Amino acid sequence: MNYFDGHCDVLLKMFKDKMINFQNSKKLHITKEGLQKGGAKIQCFAIYIPESIHPDMKFEAALSMATIFNEKILQPNPDLKFIRNKMDIEQLKDGEIGAILTLEGCDAIAGDLLKLKTLLQLGVSAVGLTWNYANAVADGALEPRGAGLSLFGRETVKLLNQQDILVDVSHLSENSFWDVMELADHPYASHSNTYNLCPHPRNLRDDQIKALIEADSVIGITFVPQFLSGTNAATITDVLRHLDYICSLGGEDHVGFGSDFDGISQTVKGLSSTADYPNLINELMKYYTSSQVEKFLFSNMVKRFPK
Repeated sequence: MNYFDGHCDVLLKMFKDKMINFQNSKKLHITKEGLQKGGAKIQCFAIYIPESIHPDMKFEAALSMATIFNEKILQPNPDLKFIRNKMDIEQLKDGEIGAILTLEGCDAIAGDLLKLKTLLQLGVSAVGLTWNYANAVADGALEPRGAGLSLFGRETVKLLNQQDILVDVSHLSENSFWDVMELADHPYASHSNTYNLCPHPRNLRDDQIKALIEADSVIGITFVPQFLSGTNAATITDVLRHLDYICSLGGEDHVGFGSDFDGISQTVKGLSSTADYPNLINELMKYYTSSQVEKFLFSNMVKRFPK
């Protein structure tokens, strides 16, 4: 079976180390060879600007990562296709893999919608409003004050609605989450797990999961061990526990995967890279029907992708 992975940080690693080769670098969890070996059909690539980048340089860094995506991932690989909308997904041929460009956190745009419009014109088709802390748009999951969207944040969501862009609630504070659920046309969680099984601030509480389900959205279970087990060690069984829990809340048609590969230092046992996706698939097939597994791996994510 093919899969749709909703989040990775390959671009950040390649931004930090210009010598990394996307084809087969051992420094990456996700490579071209790994995508082919693992059975990838869609991989999302996030533009994430780390806190260490000076604020005046963050937009330039975002543009640099968009350039890396184009020149070092797409151009050398004609069988990797740039995906901007659902039609592009539907037109993928056998052997082709779709690549989606996303934005993780609006720190790069500061308070300037023109900068966001520029990134959207470059092909960003899903936007996370924050990383873990506050910016001009909203508060993140680890910001102590826990506020919601700012006035500028509301204008940001309005713009994303106008352009049919997915709004990612992963990393948001609870108040920001609820503001987005009220305002966004296309909310989703690219890489978040369940708070009830693992009480980390980055995970979603039951009422948040139910709200995403009621909004006909999708939640990408992530492979971050601390979000799975609360420790630096986790197994594929832990991934299945979170999947099963979301299904128990009515989420069978609303759950997928967002690995966070290359954004993590510890990995799930048996899931150390994208090439290991077959190990996850084999475990899924032990407990779910093939049609259910296909939904989890692929179609639940695709359904929420705007036309």
